[in-house]
Amino acid sequence: MSENRAAILLVLGGCMWGVYWMPLLYLETLGIKGAFAGILLYVTCLILLLPVIWRYRSVLLSQWRILIVSGALTGCAFSFYTTSLFHTDVIRSILLFYLTPVWGTLIGVFILGERLTFSRLSVIAIAFGGLYVILGAEGGLPIPRNIGDVLALLSGALWSAGSLGLMRAKAIPVFPQIIAFLIGSIIISLATILVIDDMPSFGQGTLNWAHIVGFLCLFSLYAIPMFWMTLAPAQVLTPATVGILLMSEVFVGAISAALLSGQPFGMAELIGTILIITAALIEVRSHSN
Repeated sequence: MSENRAAILLVLGGCMWGVYWMPLLYLETLGIKGAFAGILLYVTCLILLLPVIWRYRSVLLSQWRILIVSGALTGCAFSFYTTSLFHTDVIRSILLFYLTPVWGTLIGVFILGERLTFSRLSVIAIAFGGLYVILGAEGGLPIPRNIGDVLALLSGALWSAGSLGLMRAKAIPVFPQIIAFLIGSIIISLATILVIDDMPSFGQGTLNWAHIVGFLCLFSLYAIPMFWMTLAPAQVLTPATVGILLMSEVFVGAISAALLSGQPFGMAELIGTILIITAALIEVRSHSN
């Protein structure tokens, strides 16, 4: 894969992530929500990927130690992010997840032994400024207001940690990595259901399972290429370039949430978006120097 093609795919993948919330919230209108909706999506993806699982069975068996680390962390991040979209505003989920520059900087300094430079301090200060604006928009202390805020924050931190596992698994083909984090997502989502009681109330009405299954299959055909377009370019492009190009998710997510979600998007959300995007751009620029 050429670098130009990888860059185009990554931008498109980021755009697809930016509207990932839309089919999820449609599932909510069908009576399926929260971590349970995530489980149905992940299981459907794995069913559609059964031929791929069979093809890569030797890789999955021989590299399971590496895949279990990346799958557990990235799967947990993916699960928490998906669930958060049902429990807080879409724009809050997206922006709280994209505090990843902070976690990436802290991991670089305290785990990888990188220098704490002025630009890195700037990243932390600006990103936390965005966090303050977003969480303190209604007055009071800038702390998570609900379980959705908490899960979105955790998802970004876990994704940054999981990136270390993905770096170790860089030589492993993309599809085994996708399979690993789908399995990790299922396990974590099952645990989430037990902890926050996130099962839908089936007694409130009859669910149209034929429609739900059909929609899940279509959703999976959207999600699987999105996963691939996120991971495959990372094997060709530098981490700094990946970070810049993936900002397409924030732009598309913020715009789509403002226009289509029907949820509040005011000055606080706009300022928070600008601050977090600025922090991300400074972070990837520092890596490219």
